[in-house]
Amino acid sequence: MPSPPAMTPQSPPSPAPLPPAAPAPQAGWPRLRLSGRSVLLALTLGTLAAAVLSPIFITPFPVLLGRTLFLSMALLLAYAVGVQWPHERMPAWMPRWLVPVLAVAIAAPVATLLVYLLWVGGNIEALHSNPGAMLGFLWIAGTGSTLGLIVTFAALLRERDASARSQALQFALERSTLERQALDARLSLLHAQIEPHFLFNTLANVQALVESGSPRAPEVLKSLIAYLRAAMPRLHEAQATIGNEVTLVRSYLELMQMRMPDRLRFVIDINLALHGEYLPGMALLTLVENAVRHGIDPSEDGGQIVVGARRDASATLTFWVADSGIGLSNSAVLGHDGSTGTGTGLANLRSRLDASFAGRARLALTEVQPHGLRAEIIIAPIDA
Repeated sequence: MPSPPAMTPQSPPSPAPLPPAAPAPQAGWPRLRLSGRSVLLALTLGTLAAAVLSPIFITPFPVLLGRTLFLSMALLLAYAVGVQWPHERMPAWMPRWLVPVLAVAIAAPVATLLVYLLWVGGNIEALHSNPGAMLGFLWIAGTGSTLGLIVTFAALLRERDASARSQALQFALERSTLERQALDARLSLLHAQIEPHFLFNTLANVQALVESGSPRAPEVLKSLIAYLRAAMPRLHEAQATIGNEVTLVRSYLELMQMRMPDRLRFVIDINLALHGEYLPGMALLTLVENAVRHGIDPSEDGGQIVVGARRDASATLTFWVADSGIGLSNSAVLGHDGSTGTGTGLANLRSRLDASFAGRARLALTEVQPHGLRAEIIIAPIDA
Protein backbone atom coordinates (compact mmCIF):
# COMPACT_ATOMS: atom_id res chain seq x y z
CA MET A 1 0.00 0.00 0.00
CA PRO A 2 1.52 3.39 -0.92
CA SER A 3 1.48 6.34 1.37
CA PRO A 4 2.02 9.94 0.37
CA PRO A 5 5.45 11.21 1.37
CA ALA A 6 5.51 14.57 3.11
CA MET A 7 6.96 16.45 0.17
CA THR A 8 5.89 18.45 -2.85
CA PRO A 9 6.95 17.73 -6.43
CA GLN A 10 9.90 19.75 -7.51
CA SER A 11 9.32 22.23 -10.27
CA PRO A 12 12.14 23.01 -12.69
CA PRO A 13 14.70 25.02 -10.74
CA SER A 14 15.19 28.64 -11.69
CA PRO A 15 18.53 29.03 -13.44
CA ALA A 16 21.07 30.59 -11.12
CA PRO A 17 23.73 32.93 -12.52
CA LEU A 18 26.98 31.03 -13.15
CA PRO A 19 30.51 32.27 -13.72
CA PRO A 20 31.32 32.51 -17.45
CA ALA A 21 33.78 29.62 -17.37
CA ALA A 22 31.55 27.24 -15.41
CA PRO A 23 29.88 24.48 -17.47
CA ALA A 24 26.12 24.19 -17.49
CA PRO A 25 24.83 21.78 -14.83
CA GLN A 26 23.89 18.33 -16.14
CA ALA A 27 20.56 16.78 -15.33
CA GLY A 28 20.94 14.12 -12.67
CA TRP A 29 18.87 11.26 -11.36
CA PRO A 30 16.41 11.99 -8.59
CA ARG A 31 17.74 11.93 -5.05
CA LEU A 32 15.07 10.30 -2.93
CA ARG A 33 13.85 12.18 0.11
CA LEU A 34 11.52 10.26 2.37
CA SER A 35 10.27 11.57 5.67
CA GLY A 36 9.85 9.36 8.72
CA ARG A 37 6.16 10.22 8.71
CA SER A 38 5.63 8.85 5.19
CA VAL A 39 7.54 5.63 6.00
CA LEU A 40 5.50 5.10 9.16
CA LEU A 41 2.27 5.70 7.25
CA ALA A 42 3.30 3.18 4.57
CA LEU A 43 4.06 0.51 7.19
CA THR A 44 0.74 1.19 8.90
CA LEU A 45 -1.22 0.82 5.66
CA GLY A 46 0.68 -2.36 4.81
CA THR A 47 -0.23 -3.83 8.19
CA LEU A 48 -3.91 -2.91 7.75
CA ALA A 49 -3.93 -4.47 4.27
CA ALA A 50 -2.54 -7.73 5.68
CA ALA A 51 -5.20 -7.76 8.36
CA VAL A 52 -7.97 -7.23 5.78
CA LEU A 53 -6.68 -9.94 3.38
CA SER A 54 -5.81 -12.48 6.09
CA PRO A 55 -9.32 -14.13 6.22
CA ILE A 56 -9.15 -15.11 2.53
CA PHE A 57 -5.55 -16.39 2.60
CA ILE A 58 -4.33 -19.73 3.93
CA THR A 59 -0.84 -18.26 4.12
CA PRO A 60 0.27 -17.62 7.73
CA PHE A 61 -0.29 -14.02 8.79
CA PRO A 62 3.44 -13.20 9.37
CA VAL A 63 4.20 -14.27 5.78
CA LEU A 64 1.27 -12.27 4.41
CA LEU A 65 2.31 -9.28 6.51
CA GLY A 66 5.83 -9.45 5.10
CA ARG A 67 4.45 -9.41 1.55
CA THR A 68 2.15 -6.42 2.11
CA LEU A 69 4.83 -4.47 3.95
CA PHE A 70 7.28 -5.11 1.12
CA LEU A 71 4.64 -4.02 -1.40
CA SER A 72 3.73 -0.85 0.53
CA MET A 73 7.39 0.22 0.76
CA ALA A 74 7.93 -0.54 -2.93
CA LEU A 75 4.96 1.63 -3.85
CA LEU A 76 6.19 4.41 -1.58
CA LEU A 77 9.57 4.35 -3.30
CA ALA A 78 7.91 4.29 -6.73
CA TYR A 79 5.79 7.30 -5.79
CA ALA A 80 8.82 9.19 -4.47
CA VAL A 81 10.80 8.50 -7.65
CA GLY A 82 7.87 9.60 -9.82
CA VAL A 83 7.35 12.82 -7.89
CA GLN A 84 11.02 13.75 -7.97
CA TRP A 85 11.73 12.60 -11.51
CA PRO A 86 13.71 15.31 -13.40
CA HIS A 87 11.53 17.35 -15.70
CA GLU A 88 14.10 17.24 -18.50
CA ARG A 89 13.93 13.42 -18.56
CA MET A 90 10.19 13.44 -19.31
CA PRO A 91 8.61 13.60 -22.77
CA ALA A 92 7.40 17.08 -23.63
CA TRP A 93 3.80 15.91 -23.99
CA MET A 94 3.63 14.17 -20.59
CA PRO A 95 2.07 16.10 -17.66
CA ARG A 96 4.06 15.94 -14.45
CA TRP A 97 1.29 14.29 -12.43
CA LEU A 98 1.24 11.30 -14.79
CA VAL A 99 4.76 10.16 -13.84
CA PRO A 100 4.01 9.14 -10.19
CA VAL A 101 0.70 7.60 -11.30
CA LEU A 102 2.41 5.38 -13.87
CA ALA A 103 5.19 4.56 -11.40
CA VAL A 104 2.71 3.28 -8.81
CA ALA A 105 0.57 1.46 -11.39
CA ILE A 106 3.62 -0.40 -12.73
CA ALA A 107 5.29 -0.98 -9.36
CA ALA A 108 2.29 -2.79 -7.80
CA PRO A 109 2.28 -5.91 -10.05
CA VAL A 110 6.07 -5.90 -10.46
CA ALA A 111 6.75 -5.79 -6.70
CA THR A 112 4.10 -8.47 -6.05
CA LEU A 113 5.59 -10.71 -8.75
CA LEU A 114 9.04 -10.27 -7.21
CA VAL A 115 7.71 -11.38 -3.80
CA TYR A 116 6.15 -14.53 -5.23
CA LEU A 117 9.21 -15.39 -7.32
CA LEU A 118 11.31 -15.23 -4.16
CA TRP A 119 8.77 -17.54 -2.50
CA VAL A 120 9.03 -20.18 -5.26
CA GLY A 121 12.78 -19.80 -5.62
CA GLY A 122 12.60 -17.98 -8.92
CA ASN A 123 10.75 -20.83 -10.69
CA ILE A 124 8.10 -18.99 -12.68
CA GLU A 125 6.65 -22.29 -13.98
CA ALA A 126 6.01 -23.42 -10.42
CA LEU A 127 4.20 -20.15 -9.74
CA HIS A 128 2.12 -20.46 -12.90
CA SER A 129 1.13 -24.06 -12.14
CA ASN A 130 -0.04 -23.23 -8.60
CA PRO A 131 -3.63 -21.86 -8.75
CA GLY A 132 -3.55 -20.75 -5.10
CA ALA A 133 -0.35 -18.79 -5.60
CA MET A 134 -1.68 -17.17 -8.76
CA LEU A 135 -4.91 -16.19 -6.98
CA GLY A 136 -2.91 -14.71 -4.09
CA PHE A 137 -0.75 -12.84 -6.59
CA LEU A 138 -3.84 -11.35 -8.26
CA TRP A 139 -5.43 -10.39 -4.93
CA ILE A 140 -2.36 -8.63 -3.58
CA ALA A 141 -1.39 -6.99 -6.90
CA GLY A 142 -4.95 -5.85 -7.58
CA THR A 143 -5.48 -4.52 -4.06
CA GLY A 144 -2.10 -2.77 -4.10
CA SER A 145 -2.77 -1.17 -7.51
CA THR A 146 -6.25 0.05 -6.57
CA LEU A 147 -5.44 1.43 -3.15
CA GLY A 148 -2.06 2.71 -4.34
CA LEU A 149 -3.61 4.78 -7.13
CA ILE A 150 -6.29 6.14 -4.81
CA VAL A 151 -3.70 7.28 -2.28
CA THR A 152 -1.47 8.63 -5.09
CA PHE A 153 -4.24 10.82 -6.53
CA ALA A 154 -5.14 12.05 -3.03
CA ALA A 155 -1.49 12.93 -2.33
CA LEU A 156 -1.12 14.74 -5.67
CA LEU A 157 -4.26 16.80 -5.01
CA ARG A 158 -3.00 17.72 -1.56
CA GLU A 159 0.40 18.70 -2.92
CA ARG A 160 -1.20 20.76 -5.70
CA ASP A 161 -3.26 22.69 -3.16
CA ALA A 162 -0.22 23.24 -0.94
CA SER A 163 1.79 24.44 -3.95
CA ALA A 164 -1.03 26.83 -4.95
CA ARG A 165 -1.18 28.28 -1.42
CA SER A 166 2.58 28.68 -1.32
CA GLN A 167 2.58 30.41 -4.69
CA ALA A 168 -0.25 32.72 -3.61
CA LEU A 169 1.69 33.68 -0.48
CA GLN A 170 4.80 34.31 -2.57
CA PHE A 171 2.86 36.53 -4.98
CA ALA A 172 1.32 38.43 -2.05
CA LEU A 173 4.77 38.98 -0.54
CA GLU A 174 6.19 40.19 -3.85
CA ARG A 175 3.23 42.51 -4.39
CA SER A 176 3.61 43.92 -0.87
CA THR A 177 7.31 44.52 -1.49
CA LEU A 178 6.63 46.27 -4.80
CA GLU A 179 3.90 48.42 -3.25
CA ARG A 180 6.26 49.41 -0.44
CA GLN A 181 8.98 50.32 -2.92
CA ALA A 182 6.50 52.35 -4.97
CA LEU A 183 5.34 54.15 -1.83
CA ASP A 184 8.91 54.97 -0.80
CA ALA A 185 9.66 56.28 -4.28
CA ARG A 186 6.50 58.40 -4.22
CA LEU A 187 7.34 59.90 -0.84
CA SER A 188 10.89 60.63 -1.98
CA LEU A 189 9.59 62.38 -5.10
CA LEU A 190 7.11 64.48 -3.13
CA HIS A 191 9.78 65.40 -0.59
CA ALA A 192 12.13 66.41 -3.39
CA GLN A 193 9.40 68.64 -4.82
CA ILE A 194 8.72 70.32 -1.47
CA GLU A 195 12.33 71.10 -0.50
CA PRO A 196 13.15 73.44 -3.41
CA HIS A 197 9.65 74.96 -3.19
CA PHE A 198 10.25 75.99 0.42
CA LEU A 199 13.88 77.00 -0.10
CA PHE A 200 13.21 79.16 -3.17
CA ASN A 201 10.30 80.92 -1.47
CA THR A 202 12.49 81.76 1.51
CA LEU A 203 15.33 82.99 -0.70
CA ALA A 204 12.85 85.12 -2.67
CA ASN A 205 11.79 86.82 0.57
CA VAL A 206 15.41 87.56 1.45
CA GLN A 207 16.06 88.84 -2.08
CA ALA A 208 13.14 91.26 -1.82
CA LEU A 209 14.50 92.53 1.49
CA VAL A 210 17.98 93.06 0.02
CA GLU A 211 16.67 94.80 -3.10
CA SER A 212 14.62 97.19 -0.99
CA GLY A 213 17.81 98.29 0.75
CA SER A 214 16.61 97.37 4.21
CA PRO A 215 19.34 97.74 6.86
CA ARG A 216 18.08 94.49 8.36
CA ALA A 217 19.08 92.52 5.26
CA PRO A 218 22.51 91.33 6.56
CA GLU A 219 21.00 90.25 9.88
CA VAL A 220 18.16 88.39 8.12
CA LEU A 221 20.59 86.72 5.73
CA LYS A 222 22.74 85.63 8.66
CA SER A 223 19.68 84.17 10.36
CA LEU A 224 18.72 82.36 7.14
CA ILE A 225 22.15 80.75 6.90
CA ALA A 226 21.93 79.62 10.52
CA TYR A 227 18.41 78.30 9.94
CA LEU A 228 19.37 76.31 6.84
CA ARG A 229 22.43 74.88 8.58
CA ALA A 230 20.18 73.53 11.34
CA ALA A 231 17.16 72.63 9.20
CA MET A 232 18.57 70.95 6.10
CA PRO A 233 19.73 67.72 7.84
CA ARG A 234 16.21 67.28 9.26
CA LEU A 235 14.56 67.49 5.84
CA HIS A 236 15.78 63.97 5.01
CA GLU A 237 14.87 62.28 8.27
CA ALA A 238 12.81 59.15 7.50
CA GLN A 239 11.01 59.24 10.87
CA ALA A 240 10.06 62.89 11.28
CA THR A 241 8.41 63.84 14.57
CA ILE A 242 6.33 66.71 15.86
CA GLY A 243 9.31 67.80 17.95
CA ASN A 244 11.43 68.21 14.81
CA GLU A 245 8.60 70.04 13.08
CA VAL A 246 8.24 72.45 15.97
CA THR A 247 11.95 73.26 15.76
CA LEU A 248 11.69 73.96 12.03
CA VAL A 249 8.51 76.01 12.40
CA ARG A 250 9.93 78.11 15.22
CA SER A 251 13.15 78.81 13.27
CA TYR A 252 11.19 79.76 10.17
CA LEU A 253 8.80 82.06 12.03
CA GLU A 254 11.68 83.74 13.84
CA LEU A 255 13.31 84.35 10.47
CA MET A 256 10.08 85.76 9.00
CA GLN A 257 9.56 87.92 12.11
CA MET A 258 12.95 89.50 11.52
CA ARG A 259 11.84 90.37 8.00
CA MET A 260 8.59 92.00 9.15
CA PRO A 261 8.91 92.62 12.92
CA ASP A 262 5.92 94.98 13.13
CA ARG A 263 3.49 92.81 11.17
CA LEU A 264 4.06 89.22 12.34
CA ARG A 265 3.32 87.70 15.72
CA PHE A 266 3.22 83.98 16.42
CA VAL A 267 2.36 81.52 19.16
CA ILE A 268 3.38 77.82 19.23
CA ASP A 269 1.35 75.82 21.72
CA ILE A 270 2.05 72.08 21.36
CA ASN A 271 2.28 69.90 24.45
CA LEU A 272 5.62 68.16 24.95
CA ALA A 273 3.74 64.85 25.25
CA LEU A 274 2.97 65.07 21.52
CA HIS A 275 6.52 65.83 20.39
CA GLY A 276 7.26 62.15 19.78
CA GLU A 277 4.28 61.61 17.42
CA TYR A 278 5.03 60.92 13.77
CA LEU A 279 4.25 63.52 11.14
CA PRO A 280 5.71 63.66 7.61
CA GLY A 281 8.66 66.02 7.40
CA MET A 282 7.80 69.67 6.69
CA ALA A 283 4.04 69.07 7.06
CA LEU A 284 3.49 71.84 9.62
CA LEU A 285 6.16 73.97 7.95
CA THR A 286 4.20 73.86 4.69
CA LEU A 287 1.08 75.16 6.45
CA VAL A 288 3.02 77.87 8.27
CA GLU A 289 4.71 78.98 5.07
CA ASN A 290 1.31 79.23 3.33
CA ALA A 291 -0.03 81.25 6.26
CA VAL A 292 2.86 83.71 5.99
CA ARG A 293 2.88 83.91 2.23
CA HIS A 294 -0.88 84.06 1.52
CA GLY A 295 -2.25 85.41 4.79
CA ILE A 296 0.11 87.67 6.72
CA ASP A 297 2.43 89.01 4.01
CA PRO A 298 -0.31 90.47 1.74
CA SER A 299 -2.07 92.13 4.70
CA GLU A 300 -1.20 95.76 5.41
CA ASP A 301 -1.68 95.22 9.13
CA GLY A 302 -0.04 91.81 9.23
CA GLY A 303 -1.42 89.42 11.80
CA GLN A 304 -0.81 86.53 14.14
CA ILE A 305 -0.08 82.85 13.47
CA VAL A 306 -1.05 80.23 16.05
CA VAL A 307 0.38 76.70 15.79
CA GLY A 308 -1.24 74.12 18.06
CA ALA A 309 -2.09 70.44 18.54
CA ARG A 310 -4.36 68.25 20.63
CA ARG A 311 -5.36 64.62 21.10
CA ASP A 312 -9.05 64.13 21.90
CA ALA A 313 -10.78 61.34 23.83
CA SER A 314 -11.04 59.16 20.72
CA ALA A 315 -7.24 59.33 20.21
CA THR A 316 -7.66 61.49 17.11
CA LEU A 317 -4.70 63.83 16.60
CA THR A 318 -5.32 67.34 15.26
CA PHE A 319 -2.60 69.80 14.31
CA TRP A 320 -3.52 73.29 13.19
CA VAL A 321 -2.06 76.50 11.87
CA ALA A 322 -4.40 79.49 12.16
CA ASP A 323 -3.64 82.99 10.92
CA SER A 324 -5.46 86.33 11.11
CA GLY A 325 -4.33 87.43 7.65
CA ILE A 326 -6.43 88.37 4.65
CA GLY A 327 -7.97 84.92 4.21
CA LEU A 328 -7.91 82.77 1.11
CA SER A 329 -11.49 82.84 -0.18
CA ASN A 330 -10.40 84.17 -3.56
CA SER A 331 -7.11 82.32 -3.73
CA ALA A 332 -6.33 79.23 -5.82
CA VAL A 333 -4.95 77.65 -2.68
CA LEU A 334 -8.43 77.33 -1.21
CA GLY A 335 -11.09 75.33 -3.06
CA HIS A 336 -14.63 76.54 -3.55
CA ASP A 337 -15.90 74.21 -0.84
CA GLY A 338 -13.44 75.60 1.70
CA SER A 339 -12.01 72.15 2.40
CA THR A 340 -9.67 71.35 -0.47
CA GLY A 341 -6.81 73.30 -1.96
CA THR A 342 -5.00 73.21 -5.29
CA GLY A 343 -1.75 74.97 -4.35
CA THR A 344 1.42 72.99 -5.05
CA GLY A 345 2.49 72.84 -1.41
CA LEU A 346 -0.93 71.76 -0.12
CA ALA A 347 -1.47 69.29 -2.98
CA ASN A 348 1.86 67.62 -2.19
CA LEU A 349 1.06 67.64 1.51
CA ARG A 350 -2.25 65.86 0.90
CA SER A 351 -0.48 63.23 -1.18
CA ARG A 352 2.13 62.68 1.53
CA LEU A 353 -0.49 62.40 4.26
CA ASP A 354 -2.46 59.86 2.22
CA ALA A 355 0.68 57.79 1.49
CA SER A 356 1.95 57.93 5.09
CA PHE A 357 -1.32 57.20 6.90
CA ALA A 358 -3.21 55.08 4.32
CA GLY A 359 -6.24 57.35 4.21
CA ARG A 360 -6.45 57.98 7.98
CA ALA A 361 -5.26 61.60 7.67
CA ARG A 362 -6.88 64.56 5.96
CA LEU A 363 -6.19 68.25 5.51
CA ALA A 364 -9.06 70.69 6.16
CA LEU A 365 -9.04 74.43 5.42
CA THR A 366 -11.66 76.76 6.91
CA GLU A 367 -12.09 80.52 6.90
CA VAL A 368 -11.73 82.36 10.21
CA GLN A 369 -14.06 85.28 10.95
CA PRO A 370 -13.71 88.19 10.49
CA HIS A 371 -10.67 87.27 8.36
CA GLY A 372 -7.98 84.63 8.28
CA LEU A 373 -7.62 80.92 7.68
CA ARG A 374 -7.32 77.78 9.82
CA ALA A 375 -5.56 74.72 8.34
CA GLU A 376 -5.92 71.43 10.20
CA ILE A 377 -4.24 68.05 9.80
CA ILE A 378 -6.59 65.46 11.34
CA ILE A 379 -5.20 61.95 11.91
CA ALA A 380 -7.63 59.22 12.96
CA PRO A 381 -6.39 56.34 15.16
CA ILE A 382 -5.45 53.06 13.45
CA ASP A 383 -8.46 51.14 14.82
CA ALA A 384 -10.94 53.84 13.86
